[in-house]
Amino acid sequence: MSIKLIATDLDGTMLASDNSIPQTNLKAIQAMKEKHISLAVCTGKSYAISKDICKQCNAQYGIFGNGTQIIDLKEQKEIYRHCLTIEELSFCSQLAGKHHLHIHAYGDNFVITEELKYMDLRNYAIYFKSHNSVFGKYDSDFNLVLHHSQSDLSFYIVKNLLQYILEHDLAIFNVILSGEDDLTEVHSELKNKSDLTVQFISKKGIYKDELINKEYDYFSIAPQNIGKGSALDFLKDYLRITTSDTMSIGDNLNDIDLLKSSGIGVAVANAYEPVKKVATYTTISNASSGGFAEAVYQFITF
Repeated sequence: MSIKLIATDLDGTMLASDNSIPQTNLKAIQAMKEKHISLAVCTGKSYAISKDICKQCNAQYGIFGNGTQIIDLKEQKEIYRHCLTIEELSFCSQLAGKHHLHIHAYGDNFVITEELKYMDLRNYAIYFKSHNSVFGKYDSDFNLVLHHSQSDLSFYIVKNLLQYILEHDLAIFNVILSGEDDLTEVHSELKNKSDLTVQFISKKGIYKDELINKEYDYFSIAPQNIGKGSALDFLKDYLRITTSDTMSIGDNLNDIDLLKSSGIGVAVANAYEPVKKVATYTTISNASSGGFAEAVYQFITF
């Protein structure tokens, strides 16, 4: 088996807990480059949020928003996108209101929320570390727009998320519904929406979000038939390579389809148990100690 493409998740896989890339991983990426093995970043985050990391790891391709957008980073060319419809956005908004859930959403170069609280707060903490580079202004309706002067990323903190999206005709890739209580009833309602792709992620117990010191669960909601696995299939067709030419590395539940769509699927040591069950190999090292690099050296001869 000759690997031509390695597809990797970011948080909990490629990145350490402080959002940095361990030096061992950077060395493995350089070794891949010398062997002409391409790297594809596969993340639930948007491209605007992931852009700096993509540059640092010299990724040639990017799957963003859990597969809602695919970009040829070498050519700086978008090759796929699929946004939520107004009806789908309205459903998510109504569901959030009914169950008192926190809601935020991702677009091309922005995060929109009514309050920085869970994953949106995490992203804010990571990417707006330097408040000296953050500029904020209120519009006429007292919605706050925060913009980072050194990137294209903005955070919209608005009174009414759905209303703001509709009024400004914003294209939305993903909606995130979050809460700290039992979300079983919400999960049941979402299962009945066959026109949506829903992924449930728990950040409780051993998976607690240490960066913002919170425990919560969330649903990542995307258009129908969206996922990292189907996105990798699209990318394989684009590159004219086969499944056996690919290896993937992940840790979270939204990486399961990614691993299944690859010739070799690797789970890092800190991965969720269902991910390990479908993996070809599970690393001894966790993300912070170079689990990605271990996976590369396990299956690639340098």
